[in-house]
Amino acid sequence: MDLFTPSVQHWLDLAGIFVFAVSGALLAVRKNFDVVGMALLASVTGLGGGLFRDLVIGAVPPAAFTDLGYLLTPLAATVLVFFLHPQVERINRAVMVFDAAGLGLFCVTGTVKAHAYGLGLTASVVMGLATAAGGGVLRDVLANEVPSLLRWDREVYAVPAVVGATAVALLIKAGELNGVTSGAAAALAFVLRLLALRYNWRAPRAWHRRSQRTEGSEEEA
Repeated sequence: MDLFTPSVQHWLDLAGIFVFAVSGALLAVRKNFDVVGMALLASVTGLGGGLFRDLVIGAVPPAAFTDLGYLLTPLAATVLVFFLHPQVERINRAVMVFDAAGLGLFCVTGTVKAHAYGLGLTASVVMGLATAAGGGVLRDVLANEVPSLLRWDREVYAVPAVVGATAVALLIKAGELNGVTSGAAAALAFVLRLLALRYNWRAPRAWHRRSQRTEGSEEEA
């Protein structure tokens, strides 16, 4: 399913990798990591989800190791943040908007590629989520933080990706997947993520839970 020309797909991938890599490098700065740590977090954030997907579906060697641009893009993001991190921090809101755009793009392309390699629709949705959010999980684990994907005090991240990936799966089943409808699915995930950021939407916790969890502590009711 070639929804875009190879050239367009390549540049979309690089754009998504770059914005994710910037978020990884910024976390490294906040953690006071050196430049090697910055490059590592930038690389795993930008490439981790796609690398995991390719290994699971058997698309080997993964694209991250067959295209030099995929490896150089996180390094470019590292250089940018290394020298300009105060300025990048000041436009953090804009970075989060681009991150949301990357989320929408990768949940779509991840789902499509997984299905093209023979996975069923449900498994393809899972791979779409893994493509969009896997790099962020690896980033947080390496930075010794609870992954944002699992934290109740962060705006929903997985839900928009799942919605976008599910929309793609339904379009595939209906035989209506094309460049326009896949773009609409990516836009759906993008808008849901922006709304979550704007209105602080969070996933519900356990029903009638008896503890009140705060950052770094837990008190029993």
